[in-house]
Amino acid sequence: MKPALIKPPLFLACLVPAVYYAWGAQADTLGGEPIETLRRGLGIWALNFLLLTLTVTPLRKYSGWTWLGRLRRMLGLFVFFYAALHLITYLWLDHSFDVSAIAGDIVKRPFIVVGIIAFLLLLPLALTSNAFALRKLGGRRWQELHRSVYLIGLLAVLHYAWMVEAGIVWPWLYALMLGTLLVLRIWWRVQELRRQRAGGLKPRRRIIPISIRK
Repeated sequence: MKPALIKPPLFLACLVPAVYYAWGAQADTLGGEPIETLRRGLGIWALNFLLLTLTVTPLRKYSGWTWLGRLRRMLGLFVFFYAALHLITYLWLDHSFDVSAIAGDIVKRPFIVVGIIAFLLLLPLALTSNAFALRKLGGRRWQELHRSVYLIGLLAVLHYAWMVEAGIVWPWLYALMLGTLLVLRIWWRVQELRRQRAGGLKPRRRIIPISIRK
């Protein structure tokens, strides 16, 4: 299957949540607390796309559909797109860019700090999601930078779990999905090292030119 045929409809599908919330804000259908609904919804979709991006490699590995790897860059950039909208909604619609109000809110709700750290770590991944950045950084440094996606995932899940009320099951489901994806990668790495040692080879680094690694 050709990625060129899949990317246009996938791109439009990825925009559906943004269109839904934009339409809802315009039509006043987001409930009694529209800003809260908008902010949380955009943040959840950023987390959804992050997990979807990390799921591409297992799907490719076990299905044999190598073309799936060509979709990760676009999915990774949608992670940044929705995370940026989530942050802008908080800074603009929630606090009108009032620094003192934002600082006071952070003191009362420290999970905001976790979310901001996750976004700041995500920013360089988005900026280097291109072949030019890969050439300038070099494969090894580029790869090490993009490994931070795993830390971003942990911070994003923590941010979400800390934000919602106790007893809600969704944070646990997100944590389970992320944990499964991370364990899979650790297991693959262990197996690879074993094969290399059995064959008398030195461990080698794999360079994968994508926007958000694996």
